[in-house]
Amino acid sequence: MSLMAGFEEITVVLQDGYEAYARFWGPSQPRGAVLYHHGIQSHCGWYEGSAAHLAQAGYAVLQVERRGSGRNSVARGHAESADELIADAHAARDELTRRSGFEKHHVAGISWGGKLAVVAYVADPSGVASLSLVTPGLFPRVGVSPGEMARIGLAMLYEQKRMFNIPLDDAELFTADPKWQRFVTTDELTLRQCTAGFYLASRRMDKTVTRLGKLSPVPLHLFVAGEERIIDNDKTTTFVRDLGWPTTRITTYDNARHSLEFEGDPRVYFNDLTAFIENAS
Repeated sequence: MSLMAGFEEITVVLQDGYEAYARFWGPSQPRGAVLYHHGIQSHCGWYEGSAAHLAQAGYAVLQVERRGSGRNSVARGHAESADELIADAHAARDELTRRSGFEKHHVAGISWGGKLAVVAYVADPSGVASLSLVTPGLFPRVGVSPGEMARIGLAMLYEQKRMFNIPLDDAELFTADPKWQRFVTTDELTLRQCTAGFYLASRRMDKTVTRLGKLSPVPLHLFVAGEERIIDNDKTTTFVRDLGWPTTRITTYDNARHSLEFEGDPRVYFNDLTAFIENAS
């Protein structure tokens, strides 16, 4: 374990013994705690700016890299089931509780991590004080083709760990900023392929998302990019509005693409995220 740039590099041991890389941002006198879920391709390094901003505002932040992604080389791109991924999220929650000392925590889910945040809440809402869903992958516009999905389905019968490309290889989907486009293109830790098992697990999570409205509400903030190309903004905003939760906010950044962290002046987004969590505390 080492201290770097305001965070500790730690290992979170998941329920099956898998050792996942994580970063823990621990202010000396934290005012609250935030659990941070990254996207399907990304890792915690993509979201260092927002995590640092939350830590500077006094929040203990835990970013756990999903099994098989980021710096986690074991079983690259694979997950056995939706239940395994949800259990991993709950293990991260328990680690945050242990390290921060707060029984209540806020959850921020980015892109595919927004879907994980929702299904983990549906499975067990214990301790969740608010949900921040940032361009969440609840209703994607970009996905594998029907033919590729058929091949994935066939692989599930015989080769669950067969790799398939993630159809997000165009950096312009994420950001209009050339600097960040180069980062997305050249980042060696970015996940480029997932297994048939992971794809099936993710598809099964989609059915769980629809059960969110049956749970007791918590403050929810949906962050939307006006120039979004990866998720369906209309379906996503309609879904969130139809929940009917009393404390719901939707913020749209008109000139931004999918990765708000990489667009324009990210401090606007950082401030909005932090202010919402502060108000929900």
